Amino acid sequence: MATELVLLGTGTPNAEADRHGSALAVVVDGHSYLVDFGPGVVRRALRAWREQGIEALAPRQLRLAFLTHLHHDHTAGLPDLLLTPWTLGRRDPLTVYGPLGLAALAGGVGAAWREDVRERLEGLEPANDGGQRLLAREFGTPGTVFQDERVEVRAFRVEHGSWPAWAYRFETAEGCIVVSGDTAPCAGIEAAARGCDILVHEVYSARSFAALTPAWQRYHGSVHTSASELAALARRVRPGLLLLVHQLSWGGNCDTLPDEVREGYDGPVLNGRDLQRVPLPLRRQGGSVILRP
Repeated sequence: MATELVLLGTGTPNAEADRHGSALAVVVDGHSYLVDFGPGVVRRALRAWREQGIEALAPRQLRLAFLTHLHHDHTAGLPDLLLTPWTLGRRDPLTVYGPLGLAALAGGVGAAWREDVRERLEGLEPANDGGQRLLAREFGTPGTVFQDERVEVRAFRVEHGSWPAWAYRFETAEGCIVVSGDTAPCAGIEAAARGCDILVHEVYSARSFAALTPAWQRYHGSVHTSASELAALARRVRPGLLLLVHQLSWGGNCDTLPDEVREGYDGPVLNGRDLQRVPLPLRRQGGSVILRP
């Protein structure tokens, strides 16, 4: 059984040319398990399939996803994830697991694109009746939310404002991957991340934070995680690899974020980039983790 992590989008709500909206895939034995679906998710998956040969990310294979929370930079790709693979031949419904509010989001997508679907099904296009369906599986308590013969997915409550937000822990035969979603430091992410092989975690620059207005400092300091806070978390949970995503530097250089984290943490840290791949089990050379080209 082969397992790898593929970053499809490492961006934030602030549009960037080289970072698409939040999205990644855990690929296990030729099957993909998406986490979040920010803007550009299908195009990024298509590129990973065509240029890197990851068959599990071919559009027809995008059938299952998990949502951390309802912010638009994590959800705006949902119509694309639902409808584009369908027009390219996917026959199975898209199933999404996520927080309370997911069903309303799914209903809104269905209503907004009802005429598109009607025309494709009733017009001359040879569309199948199946791949356009969206199955929303809401949950409200932590624990195992999905399991098959390849992976167990557990959800942990994290702190990101007033609404439900979740981190996910993927347990496979070759290792464990934890995805923080957006979160402030909290007991939930610490419990989820303890002893994992890869911790994919959001981060903001503690250095750049000082230049923000008081209102923005209050917001980011309450719902996100600074580089120094993340270093403290990593010291406690000791992941095999700490992979930074959703990097906020507010005009600074995001490439320096790993250095900020390393000021308080001596383990392997990488700045995540779109289309980056990390195989499990982790392979090391000296003190560095070897990525998949």
